[in-house]
Amino acid sequence: MDFEDVATDLKTVDEQGLSLVSKLANLQLTIEQRIAQLEEDLKQAKRDLREIAEEQLPSAMAEHSISELVLEDGSRVSVGKFYSASISKDKADEAFIWLIDNDFGDLIKNQVATTFVRGQEEQAKQFADDLIHRGMAVNTKKWVEPMTLKAFVKDQFEQGNNVPADLFGLYIGEKTKISKAKKG
Repeated sequence: MDFEDVATDLKTVDEQGLSLVSKLANLQLTIEQRIAQLEEDLKQAKRDLREIAEEQLPSAMAEHSISELVLEDGSRVSVGKFYSASISKDKADEAFIWLIDNDFGDLIKNQVATTFVRGQEEQAKQFADDLIHRGMAVNTKKWVEPMTLKAFVKDQFEQGNNVPADLFGLYIGEKTKISKAKKG
């Protein structure tokens, strides 16, 4: 197909076709904007929920010496501790040293990875034995699984052991839990 054929094809696009394409493009834009707004609304709703569940409701219950409450529909509201922990990149080396020095080094995971291109299948098979000798670039990653870290911190605190809060981004708070009434 040459330029003249393309030009002729473009001339055959009628007003109705352009109108449909224009409407669909505008509909796409409208839907994209709606999705962006819904995502922002969801983020705000999550912030609002966290504010109520982790601050306002636990404080109100503590202020009125209420540890558990049964609502009219049978749902139970209770307050319990929750633990949050994370290791920031700038504290990672120090946190890993602390874990190792305190006999918790088995929480640390290590990952070594490299990328092979097509034609390097044989080198990929020999990766474990001779990667360093071949001089290939290696990416490494060292981490503690977030849920493992959270469980570890909770366990240590409940046993009365001290864990450096600054190394593990530690936050301990109270959070309400609402258990729906069982139907039936």
